[in-house]
Amino acid sequence: MEVLDTLEEILGAAVVRLERRPYAYQTSHPLEELDVDLEDGRTLRLLCKDLGTLPANRPSFIHEPNREIETYRRVLDPAALGTAKFYGAVDEQLYIEKVEGSELWQFGELEVWKRAARWLAGMHAALAAQADQEHLIRYDRDFYRLWLSRAEAISGDLGLVARIYDDVVGRLLALPQNLIHGDFYPSNILVAGARICSVDWELAAAGPALLDLAALTTGWSEKNEAAIAAAYGEVSREALDCCRLHLAVRWLGWSDNWTPPPEHAKDWRREALVVAERLAV
Repeated sequence: MEVLDTLEEILGAAVVRLERRPYAYQTSHPLEELDVDLEDGRTLRLLCKDLGTLPANRPSFIHEPNREIETYRRVLDPAALGTAKFYGAVDEQLYIEKVEGSELWQFGELEVWKRAARWLAGMHAALAAQADQEHLIRYDRDFYRLWLSRAEAISGDLGLVARIYDDVVGRLLALPQNLIHGDFYPSNILVAGARICSVDWELAAAGPALLDLAALTTGWSEKNEAAIAAAYGEVSREALDCCRLHLAVRWLGWSDNWTPPPEHAKDWRREALVVAERLAV
C-alpha cells in the first residue's frame, strides 16, 4: 500500500499535503519524518518506523516486528502516559507522533533525571497489570541463561560473574514481574518541556521493574545514582545490583561485531565484575 493511501486509511481523512524525509538521527530501524496536512484541517507531524527488517548486530531471537506495534496499540495508547501518540500500523510500519524533544543524555541537570525516574515509577504502577500481554518478551530463567551463554561465547570466561549468575537469576525471578520498557537508557527518553516521553519500545517485556531503573542510572556516581533511585521510590540496592549485573551480561552477549553508541560505550566486563563482587559479599 502506498504511503498516501496508508495515511488516509489510518487518519480517516484525505491528505492534501505530504512531505517526507529520512529521520535525521541514527536508529536501529529505518525512520521517516512525515509532515501531513489533512482535508479536515489537521496538521500532523509523524514518524514512520519500519520494523520489518532485523537491524544489523541485533540478536535475531529478540526481533519481533509486532512487539512495539502491539505495545503502542494495546498498552501505551490507552494508558495516556505521555508517550508518542499511536496513529496506526500497516505492514509492520508503525506510525506515531513525532515528539519535539531532546534525548535525556543531553541534560546534565540531575533534577531532569529525577523527573524521568518519577515518570518511570508512575509508568510501572500504571502498567503493573499488563505484564500478562502475550506479545511481550518474558524474563524467565531460560531467557536469562541464554544471555549468559551468549556473553561467555562472545566475551570469554566471566569468572565470578558466571559463578553467581544463577543465584542472581533466582533473585530476579523472585521480584514482582511488571511490564517494563526493557531498554530504558537515556537515548530512549525524550524530554519535551514538562513532558517525559520514552520511545523505542521494541524490547518491551514482562520482567523486574528495576531493570528499567538500572538502565536509567547507569554511569552516574554512587551519590547521584542514589538520588535518582530515591526519586523513583524505595529501592533495594541488592535488587538493583542484580538488575545491573544482568544488563552488563546482556551487553557482553549482544553481538560479536557490535560497536555501541556513545551513550552505551562502557567497559561492561568490568561493570559486571564490580557488581558481582558486591553481590558475592
